[in-house]
Amino acid sequence: MNLSKTKIAAIRKLVISDYIAALVAWLLFWGYRHYLLEQIDFWNSWKIFGARDYLMTIVIIPGGWLVLYMLAGTYFDLYRKSRLDEVNRTLISCILGSILVSLFIFANDAEDYSYFIRTTGRYLFIHTAATLFSRLLLLNHVKNNLIEGKVGFNTLIIGGNQKAIDIYKKVSGSTKVLGNIFKGFIYSTKENGNGMSRHLPQLGHLSELEQIIDEHEIEEVIVAVDTSEHHLLENIITRLSYRPVVVKIQPDLYDIISGSVKTSNVYDAVLIHIYPDLMPDWQRVCKRAFDIFASAMALIILSPVLLFAAIRVKLSSAGPIIYKQQRIGLFGEPFYIYKFRSMYTDAEQHGPALSSTDDKRITPWGKFMRKWRIDELPQFLNILKGEMSLVGPRPERQYFINKIIETHPHYKYLHKVKPGLTSWGMVQFGYAENVDEMVDRMKYDLLYIENCSLMLDVKIMAYTLIVLFQGRGK
Repeated sequence: MNLSKTKIAAIRKLVISDYIAALVAWLLFWGYRHYLLEQIDFWNSWKIFGARDYLMTIVIIPGGWLVLYMLAGTYFDLYRKSRLDEVNRTLISCILGSILVSLFIFANDAEDYSYFIRTTGRYLFIHTAATLFSRLLLLNHVKNNLIEGKVGFNTLIIGGNQKAIDIYKKVSGSTKVLGNIFKGFIYSTKENGNGMSRHLPQLGHLSELEQIIDEHEIEEVIVAVDTSEHHLLENIITRLSYRPVVVKIQPDLYDIISGSVKTSNVYDAVLIHIYPDLMPDWQRVCKRAFDIFASAMALIILSPVLLFAAIRVKLSSAGPIIYKQQRIGLFGEPFYIYKFRSMYTDAEQHGPALSSTDDKRITPWGKFMRKWRIDELPQFLNILKGEMSLVGPRPERQYFINKIIETHPHYKYLHKVKPGLTSWGMVQFGYAENVDEMVDRMKYDLLYIENCSLMLDVKIMAYTLIVLFQGRGK
């Protein structure tokens, strides 16, 4: 989703305010704690403030709280948060964080458990009060920005019927602060009335949906099709599923796609929010953190293997060591994937072609690398750059994607997540040698997307290691 400078600034302010709140809360409690332990006057307690205390106060404690808040999803979709939800989220985070801080820092202060409970309770109160105060101030500022129209969500309506008109009027006239900035509408069919054009400009036709979203930086799409047009809904949802937009539909249409999408908040009994968040915020953060850590460690630990493989590639045949090829990633964005070159340089002089088991284009050393998947190791760089993940559907070229979606448009669902170094499809099926096999492998990857979790990622990585140790890479 595109973030304006105002939205980015608000997130930055929230991070800074959380840091200051954690810092102030810890300073206040530090003095109070030493007063309890050593009967030192609160103000005189700062005379024994040492280097270790300084590091703890400035870096470790506030930094730990920021990590916890990030895992809790505090800094995601700030402008869509309700104050009540944020209060609940803050209370839960503060209780958990205070317990963790107490266990690591306060537990050795005294043998009296009642003292431990009292100190934890007081720290929880001080920290929660400081954090809630700063957050509610900032959220009020955010809501005021939405009310005044300084920031909002560029919104497109699909449909030009009476339902679409009613939705537009209800949302734009809602007493709730929804923040929709209506850019225009498109007809769900070629033409079905001209009433909507009196309220919003027509931006184009349904066939131009993706282009319109990019051109007008659309962040939210409201689907309002007639009952007679229900057959269009699945196609529209499929096309929107791999775009970074929020999608809302009418409740009476929900039963059509029940079970294939997730829903959350209901807005004024008008719209249901269909969202693509396949993992909870904390799991998404953990997944990315593990991607970075594991990739960095892999590049360091496997550096001798990488060096040896690079030398062998150079000696095996003429051409570059690293082969770059454009693939399609998250939300259909192209990127260049890195691989050790395993084919001769003129391998695709007659056009794009998938490799096969006895492919003559593969060098002898390339066959060995593919068997153990050594040729894929440079993709740890793609993972560090954020273009890929350790686990996710394998990225493909646009040429083959176009062939697949002609008969299987659901392939676009694979672009709802980052492509991966390994996947459930790779474990269960392996490399595909033709488009039909790519379609067969897609079924496993779709299952992964609908059920993705950190535990499933761990299982897939474990099965991948088994495949590698057995030499069944290709």
